[in-house]
Amino acid sequence: MSAGDERVRGIAPTAIGHRLTVWSRHATAMELRVFDAGDPDWLLHSLPMEHVGDEFTIDTELLQVGTPYAIGVEGPVGPGHAFDPARNAIPPHARGIVRTPHGQHRATVTDDAFDWGDAPRPRVRRDRQVIYEAHVKGMTKLSPHMPPELRGTYAGLAHPSTIRYLQELGVTTVQLLPIHLFVSEQRLIRQGRVNHWGYNSLSWFAPHSAYASRQAQFDGTGGVLREVKGMVRLLHEAGLQVFLDVVYNHTSEEGADGPPSSLRLIDNASYYRLDDEGRPIDWTGCGNTLDASEPAAQELVLDSLRYWHREMQIDGFRFDLAVTLGRGTDGAFDPRHPLLQRILADPALSGATMIAEPWDIGPDGWQTGRFPTGFSEWNDRFRDTARQFWLSDYRSFRQGGDGATGVGPLAHAVSGSEGLFASERGPVESVSFITAHDGFTLADLVRYDRKHNEANGEDGRDGADDNRSFNHGVEGPSDDIGIELDRRKSMRNLLGTLLVSAGLPMLTMGDEIARTQRGNNNAYNQDSALTWMRWELEDWQVAFLEQTKRLVRLRREHPALRPREYGQGGQRVAGASRLDWYNADGLHMTIDDWDHSHDRTMQMLAESTSVDEPYSRVLVVFHGSPRERIVVVPEADGATGFELLWDSALDGAGDELVAPGGEISITPMSLRVYAVHGMPAAGAPEPTVARYRTPPSAPTTEQGSPSGQPFA
Repeated sequence: MSAGDERVRGIAPTAIGHRLTVWSRHATAMELRVFDAGDPDWLLHSLPMEHVGDEFTIDTELLQVGTPYAIGVEGPVGPGHAFDPARNAIPPHARGIVRTPHGQHRATVTDDAFDWGDAPRPRVRRDRQVIYEAHVKGMTKLSPHMPPELRGTYAGLAHPSTIRYLQELGVTTVQLLPIHLFVSEQRLIRQGRVNHWGYNSLSWFAPHSAYASRQAQFDGTGGVLREVKGMVRLLHEAGLQVFLDVVYNHTSEEGADGPPSSLRLIDNASYYRLDDEGRPIDWTGCGNTLDASEPAAQELVLDSLRYWHREMQIDGFRFDLAVTLGRGTDGAFDPRHPLLQRILADPALSGATMIAEPWDIGPDGWQTGRFPTGFSEWNDRFRDTARQFWLSDYRSFRQGGDGATGVGPLAHAVSGSEGLFASERGPVESVSFITAHDGFTLADLVRYDRKHNEANGEDGRDGADDNRSFNHGVEGPSDDIGIELDRRKSMRNLLGTLLVSAGLPMLTMGDEIARTQRGNNNAYNQDSALTWMRWELEDWQVAFLEQTKRLVRLRREHPALRPREYGQGGQRVAGASRLDWYNADGLHMTIDDWDHSHDRTMQMLAESTSVDEPYSRVLVVFHGSPRERIVVVPEADGATGFELLWDSALDGAGDELVAPGGEISITPMSLRVYAVHGMPAAGAPEPTVARYRTPPSAPTTEQGSPSGQPFA
């Protein structure tokens, strides 16, 4: 059905009660099962549903707000089919779901009414977005700034203290790890563990009830739904966008022997990718794979997106393992895949930001840079390059070796990765990040050379082995103040690189205060203080937080650091940054300067060509050598002075004004940002634009557990 179709799948109110409509191409019969509101294990009524085309429908007064219900589905037996009328299936469009005392789930009729007030959606231009990836529970579970009953909840995330923290940090957008209702995998349940991240969806419409306050959880009329809407409204009123991490690539029904709960019982062959013998194909590492080539699967994803964007007011979506959603009938990824094109073209999704995680574990699963215009993508090449330059190569220097790379790959990354993304897409379609929920935290990148995932119960099989980290001489915490100061500088180098680079920067919850997970780089099953945000900070953490705020503010104040378009040599491009590149002697970069690792110092002079913001010109000096270096600032056209705005070697603000052609002494392995005073003369030569391109190659994407959570 199209967005304008009058028939609505799922629940719709009628004059006497509600209508339930469920799609299934292969089912032969379907019945509505109504349960007792006080005991959802107690079946009260079974009513046959009318079969019309590929839909089953029923109008009944028995479906009232707060009523638990499920469906029983009959169908053919044979390869690809998994019909079992003895089981209670959850209709996929259910907006409310409750758990019964016996551990089953029932859909519930919810009251969708909500007063959104007068606050409009925040309209944040793409180049101004600074994304903050957060976990609803982990963000506030330990917060001392709110009543205990709100900690770790949707309401806690929207508490004035949390909102004030996010505003002062300077981020524009909160991107939440999955809040679609999810359950723990059977394997984790047998181990006595839980799924903490949430990448195991039971429903793509109902919010995860465990993140709601206790009062909302026990309000069967839709209390959880209202608390989520309340969270979104309060964040919007504070000027903060809300993005969701959505998991449409697989469901919690797992593999062939997994727990059937919804799609498998309703029409397994129409929703899941199967082999010739009807067995599930696993290109997600989680047991099953949505078959996005099937129109039914496409419609379900689109219905879910429309619901969360229109009715829940969500501003954007990050698609987990998005390559799965672009695979055709032959299994190959196609940027012109109907589902990807429909997501971009759907008028009901107009204005929503779309972000792809551009890989899965299927054939040719790494597709970074290949999604269609309109999708931003997680840029794992940026992550790897920044870590290599500041950490892996630093380790090599400390061990008597040479750096593996010169400044060329870093220039390519910080200027927007144009060699990876098509020129017409622009740098804002690259989501730059150093860390994410999956992998080491920023603090652990500089504390550990190897993962420490013993608590996960997988004997070290899970998590990435190639982290491009550097422990600075000691594995784990150290009492050596020299090592600790060196680690903090390395963290500032990484954050500084992120926030002076073209693209959409993404910060991970807690990196701004150097949160540690004690070396666990795949903490998907750790719901404890290990993964929760700690709010009681040491003095150096407070200083690090202030440094992060300063960097975010510098980015906001200087449009030269956040172009919307790629620059073109020999011409002005509105919204682009004009880039000129200099070596340590203040001279234009040569081929040798780009390609050789003997001199790892470069200067990037970025000049804005913004049409709606004040002019800005910024000089960023990258010095990736273990030795102190005298650097000559360039004699840029019209420049009258270079004012130091930030120095990664300092634990506070800098204070320096340098004349063009002047010398500065750069601390080993450090980064500086200068504001350039003065304007170029009219008719001055156009600056050079970085054209350093890196050929596509196999990624080193951080992987999660092979048996549970890859690439989440």
